[in-house]
This record gives sequence, C-alpha cells and structure tokens, in this order.
Amino acid sequence: MARTQDRHPESDRALLGAGTHSIEMIPTSAGGSPGSSSADAPSVDPLTAQPQPARLYDFYLGGKDNFRADREMGETLLKVAPMLPTVARENKRFLERAVRHLAQSGITQFLDIGTGMPSSPNTHEIAQAEAPASRVVYVDNDPMVLAHARALLNSRPEGRTAFIKADLRDPQEILAGARAVLDFEQPIALMLFAVLHFIEDADNPQGLLAELVEALPSGSCVALSHVTGDFDPAAWKSVVGLYRKAGIPAQARSRTAVEAFTAGLEVVPPGLQLVSRWRPDGPVDPSLTDARLSCYGVVAHKP
Repeated sequence: MARTQDRHPESDRALLGAGTHSIEMIPTSAGGSPGSSSADAPSVDPLTAQPQPARLYDFYLGGKDNFRADREMGETLLKVAPMLPTVARENKRFLERAVRHLAQSGITQFLDIGTGMPSSPNTHEIAQAEAPASRVVYVDNDPMVLAHARALLNSRPEGRTAFIKADLRDPQEILAGARAVLDFEQPIALMLFAVLHFIEDADNPQGLLAELVEALPSGSCVALSHVTGDFDPAAWKSVVGLYRKAGIPAQARSRTAVEAFTAGLEVVPPGLQLVSRWRPDGPVDPSLTDARLSCYGVVAHKP
C-alpha cells in the first residue's frame, strides 16, 4: 500500500474548506527547513496519532516523514508482508519511467492524484527535466502532505506547480481546482499511482475514474498503479485487514479488475504489467518475483 487519498470524515471539512475547492500555489523559492523531520518536531495535528497511508509509504521507502503510529503499524505490516518496501520502491520507479515517457511523448500537463509525501524526483522534476514549461497539479487530502508540498515542491520558473487539498471521491472538487492551472483544451496526463486501492468497491472507483477521464480532452493519458493479491493472496488479505482495522479503506484487486480501469482507453504497449516490467530501463532483477512485486502498472491514451 502506498500513496493515498484515504478519507477521514472528522477532518474533511477543515481540510477541504466548507465544500469549496482550495488550491495552494507552491512558491518557486521554498520556505521552511526541508531538511527537518516532521517526526522530530512537536505536532498539533491530531492525525499524527493515527497511521496515515502517505506516511506509511514514506516509512516503506525508508523516509523520515512519518510518526510513531506509522512506524508501529509499518513494523506490524512488514511481519506479514515483507515485500512492502519492494512494492513501494518499484512503484516509485514505475512512476519515474511513466512520467518520463509521457513527457517525451509531448505531454506537458500532469494531474497527480494521491501525491503522498514528496520524494525526489517528484512528478514535476521528471516532467520539467524533459519540458521545463510543464505544469503539474498535485492532489492529496493529508494535511501533512500539504505542509511538505509547500516546502519541497519547487517548480522551474518556466513551468507551474500547484497543490489541491481534495479527495479522489470528489472528482468535481479536483477538476475545479485543476482548471485554475491546467488547460483542459490540451492533453493532460491523469496520474493515479498507488491510490485506487484505497477506494473500495462500495465507493465506485471505476465511476470516479470515468468522471475524471470524461473531463479530459482527446489525446490525454491515464497512468496508474494498483496492488494485487494475485500472487500472494494470504499476505495481501492480512495487509488489507490491518489497514481496515486502522480505519484506512483498502482493497487489493485482481488483474481483471485493474484492467477494467482502462475500459474505453487505448493501452500503451506493453500493456498492463507488474510495475518493474513496464518499459524497464535495463534488465529486471530476477529476484523481483511476481509475489515480491504484487503491483500492476499501466499507461493508456484517451482517443
């Protein structure tokens, strides 16, 4: 489990702002102290007492932007699913390759939903390395992600980077904020990396995605990743159970269920793959078995 849009009902109104979209423009020159750790600083955020998927992902990656609750849950999860750091790392590498591919294909606008804690290279760094004028809108509903985004996500002067406080379960909220930065007459890459598995079937993830895709112009792309229990069902049943016990919605899905997210789109070769096998930069480590990866990735075009 990784980057997220998990929902906390008690905090949503404060986070989203009385039903109106809120967008934070990230300054070219960051303030704050990027080298400081949120785990070492006193916090007034009550959410730090509960594990959060974005911070768990940071824990899996060996980061420092997590708290005791995240580390304690993370250690418990590693006992039943020791592959989680591998899944997080390989998902991150897939994101890097996918963004680079999209940027090299001429896409200069990115809507990255479920951003998670900043971890360089971030989407805008990869895209702007190929096309400096690229625009990137990040979306997450974790206030700790927002705090770090303000300090760490710096756009090149030629481009633009913004952060929207919103939840994937409210596509219109996201689209309203994104339209302030992105040109919806030009192709946009919709990115959903390790976030759809935090939307259970009861919340209709396929319908949410379809609503977002419908708003995108022809020539846009969708890039997504999603964990699966296809290769180690017992471990992923335990992972999902522990996330739900902590109040975090979670659902691993089969290959067929993940493929359904690209219905009506033109899938880019080599199609849906385990993340390390999607256009790798070199030979894939043979120790990366299907069970160790347990995460599908795909990129598709909107006709």
